[in-house]
Amino acid sequence: MSDLSTETLWIDTGPGRLFAKAWHAAGDEAPIVLLHDSLGCVALWRDFPQRLSEATGRTVIAYDRLGFGASDPHPGDLPPGFIEDEAAGAFSAVRERLRLDRFVLFGHSVGGAMAAGCAAAFGERCHALVTESAQAFVEDRTVQGVSNARHAFAGPAPLERLRKYLGDKAPWVLRAWVDTWLSEDFRGWRLDAALQRVACPVLAIHGGDDEYGSLSHAERIAAQVQGPAVLEILPACGHVPHREQEGAVLRVVRGFLDGPGGARGAGREAARP
Repeated sequence: MSDLSTETLWIDTGPGRLFAKAWHAAGDEAPIVLLHDSLGCVALWRDFPQRLSEATGRTVIAYDRLGFGASDPHPGDLPPGFIEDEAAGAFSAVRERLRLDRFVLFGHSVGGAMAAGCAAAFGERCHALVTESAQAFVEDRTVQGVSNARHAFAGPAPLERLRKYLGDKAPWVLRAWVDTWLSEDFRGWRLDAALQRVACPVLAIHGGDDEYGSLSHAERIAAQVQGPAVLEILPACGHVPHREQEGAVLRVVRGFLDGPGGARGAGREAARP
């Protein structure tokens, strides 16, 4: 049985309330904040936050962005700069509500890009950054993967599965994901400017068979950040490593955070690809 205690929170922001959940560990290391993907939410992390907390001995915090999961509906369309806006928006609200003076960021897919932006914005407060299947630019494979998914979600059954976690917000979430990544106006998006301001240790995890992005994304992240970087490619793994190869992800993250280049050893050089 886990020794962790859990806490659910509602965080007020101008546009609406955010839902968050914390898995509290006894240790005093910098907590890990999870940023979910384009169709994600706290519930869709399933038992990974608890397993991550148990593996690392750190408190883990996950939150639903506005329009996702249990948080309030989004008041409109996603703005073009929604990835960059996360640092000053929802993440800042979560950080202030939980009084997070130091933290580790772990972001999956577009949440990984958001996590990089938050790491760049908060400097030394971010002790380490973990990106998992993160996008660093708009790649043809990403566009094709989203296009394929749009067709897969065309029927009522897939949308009903999303409703289980996203409720009445499911159609908006799906539309926001598809419309953003298939938009011609978004094709020029790059994460480079944020990456070049990330000074903390970085672990870039990517599945070798990721259907939404090639290894170029993780390679770009590891090459462009200013801090020490570790590139971890998981063979025979798709876009959701924490679900497909949970044990491997937990081992890699624990080793990174405890190692010479992680949150306990910031400033000491880690391996680059």
